[in-house]
Amino acid sequence: MKIHELTQTDYKSLLENHVRCEIPLEDNMFRMLSDSWCQLFEHARTLMAEGTQFHEDDQELLLTDIGTWAIYEGVRVPLDVPLTEHMHEALLEAEYKGKKVQLGKVHRGGSKKFYVYVKNPSTDKVKKISFGDATGRLKVKLADPQARANFAARHRCEQANDRMSARYWSCRLPRFSKSLGLSGGGKWW
Repeated sequence: MKIHELTQTDYKSLLENHVRCEIPLEDNMFRMLSDSWCQLFEHARTLMAEGTQFHEDDQELLLTDIGTWAIYEGVRVPLDVPLTEHMHEALLEAEYKGKKVQLGKVHRGGSKKFYVYVKNPSTDKVKKISFGDATGRLKVKLADPQARANFAARHRCEQANDRMSARYWSCRLPRFSKSLGLSGGGKWW
């Protein structure tokens, strides 16, 4: 027996609190993958479609299938579930040329300004992708809106969806700004 079922008004109030207090949707009060947790994301998508402005990271999260389920090989599985940092690290550890590496985490250095290790889904092998200015003369201008817009237009960032390309990672560099010590953040576009 359920003690209290939330109404659409309850979800709306809860989501407005998330927006007002700038609390990421991932940090909601419901147990991950519970019915209420899934419904929260469903209601958030509805509010976003109606014009509610969520934080940029939340908007990107709501464009995924988070909170929905699908059948995979006869088993019901959740889609686009965010992982805790510990789960994320455990799942994304791989081996590249005999060395343990973390997948999907951008680092400074290498043959260019930045590099990242990615597992190729077609071959199941880890590949090192280097990107950025190799000469060191060009700077990352995350804080300059005009420079960001020009970069996004030049690289067609909104269409960059191939994780195996340097373009993909260059377009998503602002997500890693904090860990790389870069000022600014968010998205290029």
